[in-house]
Amino acid sequence: MREQIAQALKTAQKSQDKRRTSTLRLINAAIQDRDIANRGASKDPVSDDEILQILTKMVKQREESARAFESGNRLELAEQEREEIAIIKDFLPKQLAEDDVRKLCAQVIGEVGADGLRDMGRCMNVLKEKYPGQMDFSKASGIVKGLLS
Repeated sequence: MREQIAQALKTAQKSQDKRRTSTLRLINAAIQDRDIANRGASKDPVSDDEILQILTKMVKQREESARAFESGNRLELAEQEREEIAIIKDFLPKQLAEDDVRKLCAQVIGEVGADGLRDMGRCMNVLKEKYPGQMDFSKASGIVKGLLS
């Protein structure tokens, strides 16, 4: 993932795409921040799974910012956030459709042998382990809760 992001940054710099360049630099900075935090805890460098988590978090932050800008009638800033979201999503795996998420949730409930809401945490852990970055886990949580009720 690091190499892919670095290569995309070089390409953006060569084509003088300022928005893409600045967004990719923000991604690199976030990854380096996590590297530094891990170094203090004597962990390995950031893995691809952690990079996916970082990117997912960045998308959520920008979605919240875009909503805030829209409610404040700052449409140009909201559009800028949406452009950054599109750039970040280029590095995330394709998101699963809601029907697919529903099927996978039902499948995981069967695998875990969950029979009530007290098993929801185990189901969510399995989903997060098997499908990192491929679904919105807050929506998946609602689906699992509905299926277990």
